[in-house]
Amino acid sequence: MKAVVLVGGMGTRLRPLTLTTPKQMLLVAEVTMIERVLSHLAAHGVKEATLSMGYRPDPFLTAFPSDRCAGVALRYAVEPTPLDTGGAIRFAALHGEIDETFLVVNGDVLTDLDVSDLVAFHRGSGAEATIHVTPVADPRAFGVVPLDEAGRVEAFIEKPDVPPTNLINAGTYVIEPEVVQRIPADRRVSVERETFPSMVEQGSLFALASDAYWVDAGTPATYLRAQLDLLSGLRVGPPAPHATEGEPGVWTIGGPVVDGEVVPASLIGDAAFVAKESYVEGSVVSAGARVEGARVVASVLLPGAVARAGSVVEGSIVGAGAVVGEGAEVTELSVVGEGVELDGHARLVGARVPGS
Repeated sequence: MKAVVLVGGMGTRLRPLTLTTPKQMLLVAEVTMIERVLSHLAAHGVKEATLSMGYRPDPFLTAFPSDRCAGVALRYAVEPTPLDTGGAIRFAALHGEIDETFLVVNGDVLTDLDVSDLVAFHRGSGAEATIHVTPVADPRAFGVVPLDEAGRVEAFIEKPDVPPTNLINAGTYVIEPEVVQRIPADRRVSVERETFPSMVEQGSLFALASDAYWVDAGTPATYLRAQLDLLSGLRVGPPAPHATEGEPGVWTIGGPVVDGEVVPASLIGDAAFVAKESYVEGSVVSAGARVEGARVVASVLLPGAVARAGSVVEGSIVGAGAVVGEGAEVTELSVVGEGVELDGHARLVGARVPGS
């Protein structure tokens, strides 16, 4: 089976991390987001994927010089101008020469959805398109999807003030090639606001509800959560391939040096350094990152980041190569961009540096 993976957005919600790196090339517990997405698709029979690209395509091309990722052959469809979700699907499907039932996934969605079940339901229903929907506590920030008893979509409502259901569009679709012809060419088209609602009117859009693990990892809160969920065991298996568990709940990759205290559930990457008098709890310390007598709790230090002596990083994200100076504090979902150096007087509380 073939797939279209939407990776063309600018990642505005995750700035400043995405000022230098496309969102799907960011690491989630030492594996890029796009590798996690494609690995999941490969497990359900996807052999070829077309990446629908726009913002910063070069890092993808550099990362996968053989045009393969996680066992999936890659094609690249680089939009000349932003086409929105529907336009991107059409552009990528035509570029990838897709003429059969295919999958579409959002490249920032991490899920344990049984994609094979979704495809089987789609084929059994005779739908033109079938979407995965998932229940959430507060659906107002999402596309809400009420269904009838057969799974036929009754409405497709973007971000309603009073949601009629808690089922939301979860960003995985099975689509017939006829749907591509529904999407106008050479202009921006939202599949959520234009294409799907027109299909609802004709009764050709179905949905399958699943409460399998799902997270849209496109905000600092959910990007952090996606990593901590892997560490906590909420998802099956080790947090990353090749990770080994020493003490229960403490995972390492390669050859880090750990002289300080590391408390579950944590992952220490290859060539990382946790010095004496350091304390790491429930965090990812990525490859080459250094904790030099600092306290790091429920946080992510991306590759090469440094937390100097006496500094505190709690519930936050420190970008690749960034430095948290001696005695500095980075707390309450603060995000420090790649290469930023904070001096010892810095006190970040829910802040982003540089500002987005």
